[in-house]
Amino acid sequence: MERNLQRSGGVNLVILLLVAGATFAVSRYASALSGQVTAVCLGLGLLVAVVSWFQMRLEERERLEKLEFDEVTRGAAPSSTLFNTQDADGFPVRRSREQFEKYFVPGFAILLLILEGTGCWWLWRWLSRMTAAPTLNQPLVAMSILGLLALVMFLLGQYSTGLARLEKRRLLGPGASFLLLGAYLLALDVAALAAMMSGFRDADLLLARGLTALLGLLALENLLTLLLEIYRPRIKGKAMHLLYESRLVGLLSHPEGIFTTAAHALDYQFGFKVSETWFFQFLQRSLLWLIFFQLVILLAWTSFVFIEPGEEALLERFGQPVAQREILGPGFHLKYPWPIDRAHRFRTQEIQTFTVGLEHEDEDHKEGAVLWTVSHSKEEFNLLVASRGQPDPGATNAAGKKAPPVSLLTVGIPVQYQINDLKAWAYNYGDAADLLKKMATREVVRYLVAVDMMELMSTARFTAGEELRRRIQARADELKLGVRIIFLGLQDVHPPIQVGAAYERFVGARQTRQATVLQAQAFALRTNAQSRSDAFRRTLQASAASAVRVTAARANEALFTNQVTAFHAAPEVYSQRAYLQTLARHGAGARKYVKMTSTNSPEVLQFNLAEKIRDEFLNQPVPAPKPPSNPASPGQP
Repeated sequence: MERNLQRSGGVNLVILLLVAGATFAVSRYASALSGQVTAVCLGLGLLVAVVSWFQMRLEERERLEKLEFDEVTRGAAPSSTLFNTQDADGFPVRRSREQFEKYFVPGFAILLLILEGTGCWWLWRWLSRMTAAPTLNQPLVAMSILGLLALVMFLLGQYSTGLARLEKRRLLGPGASFLLLGAYLLALDVAALAAMMSGFRDADLLLARGLTALLGLLALENLLTLLLEIYRPRIKGKAMHLLYESRLVGLLSHPEGIFTTAAHALDYQFGFKVSETWFFQFLQRSLLWLIFFQLVILLAWTSFVFIEPGEEALLERFGQPVAQREILGPGFHLKYPWPIDRAHRFRTQEIQTFTVGLEHEDEDHKEGAVLWTVSHSKEEFNLLVASRGQPDPGATNAAGKKAPPVSLLTVGIPVQYQINDLKAWAYNYGDAADLLKKMATREVVRYLVAVDMMELMSTARFTAGEELRRRIQARADELKLGVRIIFLGLQDVHPPIQVGAAYERFVGARQTRQATVLQAQAFALRTNAQSRSDAFRRTLQASAASAVRVTAARANEALFTNQVTAFHAAPEVYSQRAYLQTLARHGAGARKYVKMTSTNSPEVLQFNLAEKIRDEFLNQPVPAPKPPSNPASPGQP
């Protein structure tokens, strides 16, 4: 019977090898992704079958060694000590088996964990690069071959499982479990190919990803098994659990034995018969009823709907709106249980926001000012903006090419909206929020190519925001999205971060130039006004001087005319009077002496016309005498 077990283990090993190779070749030829992942799982099962078969041979050799030892000791004398030894040297096969279980089995379990984890990571990356499953090649042929392989593995797996259970040979179990699991996986591959032929194009890709996740679960189970093995209580004489045997594989290949597998696992981990406790027995007898009542409670709970404030819900019955109860407002509502009625909640009163031009990170909020040279978010893309302020149309850049009349801007435009027509928002489009964002992005791009960059970043921000909000609202109304655009801001508009420093220098140079121009204009205004005022003042002074001279000339003319008349009337009196007037006018400051003689003598006048010494020279104050520096003391001469 032991030879039959070894032969069955060898047959399992060969079948896993042949089926794994055939599955990979057929799946590769047919471009079936799930079949290729199944081949990887079967390859790991092949490694497990090889190790279990080798361990099975060691135990068989140990049994034969024990039989030989018993046969030899049966005919020996009772007092002989040659055959009474129980040392390891007397049982080399047993020592080999113990060394194998102590060192090789844990090492293989670690290797299996590495292979499962690496395979899951590599397959997931490989599948993530595929957006859709490739076109199948001869799917009917692939389905026929894979179905035949699944049938062979199922029959052989059932036979090996029954044989292992009847003979109580645990080493035959790991290979038999992988045979049954491979049969089920091949059946799922055939079903996925049939679904793809029926129109479900992503069935094969989804199954491949699911099998990759199963591979990751096997790696996680292997890791937990290794960790729990460290703290498991050791009981002398109790068989150790095979580290490379997966309970998850056993559960999937024998779903009817879930309680048996759980009982064995609990008994093994805790070191006593947990499966014989009353709670475990009650759970085993009443599990189906407990699951049934739990499902009934869950279905009954789905009949209650609580709509939060600020929300509204669409009530559907078998996928169609319920007449006269299409929209449920905030509060408590009753409905038929799932899946008859379903309520889809929407935040209709909440102001929702999305950003055009930026993809924000989860914790992208930054306190304070953010420089243009620092990245604002996880993803930024640049938009073309018109530039009317080109200094010279014929100017060239450093590469010798003409500068185009456009510029690049990185924008982060927050758009706030509110749902005002729930039925239009939910039923007109599959993903209205994504459509609104893409439509707003298109309107922003179309608007920016027609405005000047400098105006957009300075004086035209408010008007541009209002115009964009109006355009997006008009387009949303045209598409019947059922939203109201509340606000659109242009606060985060700046050059790309790659040219942020150069743009800051450019803006600084322009501001310096503008300041210089304004200073020159102010200087021109000041000097021109001063020159005009000086010219006007001098013109007025010249006019005044001209008027004075003309008036004086006219006065002299009139005076001369009157003097001639007076001179002709009394020449001597006129001459004497003129003489005296001249003397009085020009000799007012001179000292005069008048000498009066007798009345009968002629009058003689003497004038002292010498210049008088001024008073500031004659009337100078005399300084007081200074006291002597060394005054004499009293009694001294």
